[in-house]
Amino acid sequence: MLEITQITKLYPTPRGPLTVLSGVSLSMKRGEAAAIMGPSGVGKSTLLYIAGGLEPPTSGRVLLDGSDPQQLGEKELAEFRNRKIGFLFQDHCLLPQCSVLENVLIPTLVAKDGSQYAGRARELLDQVGLGERLDHRPSELSGGEKQRAALARALIRRPLLLLCDEPTGNLDEASAGVVADLLLDVHRRQETILIVVTHSSDLAARFPQRYELRHANLHPAGA
Repeated sequence: MLEITQITKLYPTPRGPLTVLSGVSLSMKRGEAAAIMGPSGVGKSTLLYIAGGLEPPTSGRVLLDGSDPQQLGEKELAEFRNRKIGFLFQDHCLLPQCSVLENVLIPTLVAKDGSQYAGRARELLDQVGLGERLDHRPSELSGGEKQRAALARALIRRPLLLLCDEPTGNLDEASAGVVADLLLDVHRRQETILIVVTHSSDLAARFPQRYELRHANLHPAGA
């Protein structure tokens, strides 16, 4: 379960603190999916990074599977993120010198059982339609294929929480539809907790829970 409770985020500026988030709360169970919309600069990515333990809140608390990431030491936090959370960003962030298969396996390099993931990586790449592209480099893939490879990488360690920051933002309409289909299909089969922040009303419309981030807080879409 993911519990975000009264999260506030302030950034210092010469004119005083800038409030980006103020008292944001959200609770989600395994198998649930939510889309968060809002204009650029409103704090959507900040909320995602706080939920994923990449950035600390000014106040409030995040609990994932009963653990507060901000109470962990640096090494323990890195392991917690690697094991419990998958990230999919607008930029696929694939390493150009590595093959598709090697890119998918990168999160497993620090895992104690890392040698056991090769079969799962191939299975995931089959699921996202890249089973014949294992040895290709990112430069040999289309934009949609790169994002599908990044999705496989995000799922390699079977994360409880999958966080996606504009996952279709750099894709054409056809590729965006393919990535969205795969994202939601894999989410249903693996019963992740899925949160997507997006500008795309078409993508958001496919989610059972929809929110808008405005005035530094979450509101049900359309409310």
